[in-house]
Amino acid sequence: MKDTTINMTEGNIVKLIMRFSIPLLIGNIFQQLYNFADSVIVGKFISADALAAIGSTASISFLFFALCNGFASGGGILVSQSFGRGEKSEVKNTIANTGYVMIIFPFVVGVAALFLSKPILLLLKTPPEVFDDALVYTRLLCCGILFVSLYNYVSSMMRALGDSKTPLYFLIFSCFLNIILDLIFVCVLKKGVAGAGIATLISQLISVILCVLYAVRFNPYFRLKHVDLKINRYILIKTIKLGLPLSLQFSMIAISCMALQRVVNAFGPVAVAAFTATSRIEQLIHQPYQTLSAALATFCGQNFGAGKNDRVIKGYHKTLFMMVIFTLLMLPLIQLFGRQITNLFVDEISVINMGEKALKITSLFYIFLGLIYVVRGVLNGLGDSFFALLNGIIEVVGRFVVPVIFVTIPGIGLWGIWWSVGVVWFLSGLTAWMRYKIKKNKILQNN
Repeated sequence: MKDTTINMTEGNIVKLIMRFSIPLLIGNIFQQLYNFADSVIVGKFISADALAAIGSTASISFLFFALCNGFASGGGILVSQSFGRGEKSEVKNTIANTGYVMIIFPFVVGVAALFLSKPILLLLKTPPEVFDDALVYTRLLCCGILFVSLYNYVSSMMRALGDSKTPLYFLIFSCFLNIILDLIFVCVLKKGVAGAGIATLISQLISVILCVLYAVRFNPYFRLKHVDLKINRYILIKTIKLGLPLSLQFSMIAISCMALQRVVNAFGPVAVAAFTATSRIEQLIHQPYQTLSAALATFCGQNFGAGKNDRVIKGYHKTLFMMVIFTLLMLPLIQLFGRQITNLFVDEISVINMGEKALKITSLFYIFLGLIYVVRGVLNGLGDSFFALLNGIIEVVGRFVVPVIFVTIPGIGLWGIWWSVGVVWFLSGLTAWMRYKIKKNKILQNN
């Protein structure tokens, strides 16, 4: 037996955050390789239309996953704060009660998603050329909602305890398995887009099984006794109270992405393929920011629970500095090599040209994207559910209104799709920073 948890209430802040972040970053990158594998293999071995079919489903699957994963994050906040206070029995009971929520709710969402997939694709005006493949792929991903939710639940509990390494090992394994299965189902068995969906589904199932088994075997907080499994009404309500705004935030972001996807779909398959390629690339760009956010949330949760509010403020400033450094390194890379990066997904020159210019536009706003994630990490760690709701509202309003305006401006047109992405990042980042300033004053007053 070994204890894989990390106490982040003592020691060098930067070292603790980096120690937590590096395995998580590697894991997040491999998580994105699920989508990359499907997109690259489908785009290269089938067609740009097949890539567009997968891309047109991204916001839909994100919506269904988002409805579930906020509760895992809410439970993670409670676990990190209980761990910071040193209340081991409460940590175990919170893990158990969050688990009940993460089994029941995703099952219900998954069943509903199967029936809603077609109406949503029709609502988004999915191009007729890709509609059938998009529907099949969406329904296959809906079958995996429970698997993905359980994996994210276990990962969230482990991260709250400072363990970002354990989920990584199984994620890497299942990622390579997904690539192998993609090649088998798409290239050998010729199952097309459906084959990519089946490969992803199998890989997700194996990933969650291995992760749960390992957690129970090696993490002492997952070795639950009968007393730990008791239904705790207070913890359930608290988990839902914290998780619901996060789920609403993620869901509203997903809905806003669907609104943007509807605008993209109106420009035809080439624009959809280019948008899919740039979205996949930006998902990778998100990962360092997302990693810092998750590390900071755990750090702030543990230290807030331990009453060490001064370390919360210091953690924010040091993480903000790391985010700025990463942004300054990434910006010239995207500006200079956007064409070569887009070419990884497709061979069609029209798609590559569009993707290159699109990346040059959105990369100008990366600093605001990073700010969103850093502030989100602090506020999530503190259990600030209001910010989650506020951030989601800004995303929805921005993505519903800004793209529609920008694409009608003479001289911008199609490129308004990507300019609107950057503008929404700017608005969300500014709102996040203002919310942090308000919360910071309250924290300092309680010191």
